[in-house]
Amino acid sequence: MSAEEAQYDNILLALAEKHRGGVPDFLQTLASFLRRKTDFYTGAKQSEWEKMLLGVFRKESKLAMADHDEKVKARDAAQRVKDEKERAEREARQKEMDDNKICDISDEEAAAIIKEQEDKKRQALLAGAGGDSAKLSATNEELSKPIEKVDDESEKAEVGKLQPNAGNGCTLDKYMWTQTLQELELKIPFNVSFALRARDIVVSIGKKTLKVGLKGQEPIIDGELYAEVKQEESVWVLQDSKTVIITLEKINRMNWWSRLVTTDPEISTRKINPEPSKLSDLDGETRGMVEKMMYDQRQKEMGLPTSEDRKKQDILEKFKLQHPEMDFTKCKFN
Repeated sequence: MSAEEAQYDNILLALAEKHRGGVPDFLQTLASFLRRKTDFYTGAKQSEWEKMLLGVFRKESKLAMADHDEKVKARDAAQRVKDEKERAEREARQKEMDDNKICDISDEEAAAIIKEQEDKKRQALLAGAGGDSAKLSATNEELSKPIEKVDDESEKAEVGKLQPNAGNGCTLDKYMWTQTLQELELKIPFNVSFALRARDIVVSIGKKTLKVGLKGQEPIIDGELYAEVKQEESVWVLQDSKTVIITLEKINRMNWWSRLVTTDPEISTRKINPEPSKLSDLDGETRGMVEKMMYDQRQKEMGLPTSEDRKKQDILEKFKLQHPEMDFTKCKFN
């Protein structure tokens, strides 16, 4: 558009704005002006002024259509550039995920990727192991096995319970845990092909509840704990971008846990064998009680008197010495 064409734009815009009927009213005003102030209609034949009007409007129409086509082409070109940029970003994003790199994705995308990778890994395990994938847990350690028989009649109730693992806990197919009298450590590995971040994981530790899993997936653990824990002292960390380690501080430090959550299979706490080095971490009173419990357990297993039995016997012997005139041969003491 030339400067000459635009010199009357402000005047014409101001004039057009006063016509509430739009373009028809505006054109009517121009036609009326030509009728009233000029000989436009009478100074020439009708065919001549009609031809002139059509010529002017056809010329402007061609210019308008050409300008419109240029704008459409420019818009389409910009859209193609945008589409190509988005395609390149998607390909780069996919390549980054394939290379096990960290990238920002939505919860839904993460859930779909995790499920796909887990399905592939599960199928590969089944194909490579002849369908037997239950021998090892997700931690690549042997699963805790049920106790099939016992030597002592007093341990019949332990048959069917799981044998504790080396850490006095339990190794299941999706996680494992170990324990001392003070705390419990839970290890949950996630079989994914990319590096996890803390925000990909859901961990909720309650006083007697625990929930752990990946966002957008069914939780690995979601249930009631065997016993209460100290929430403020229980923590979790992400190890090697693959494994969640949770440490639960026990409130009752006198008992061993037989399971992590109430829905887990039970382990035999009678088969627990704590390391002596761990006992040294206890305070004097607690250590004494634990050592007494361990001593009594060993005595029972060997068919020998416990510390309470020995105490009763000592009291009886002292009483006999103090009263030699009495006959205790037919007396029974419980």
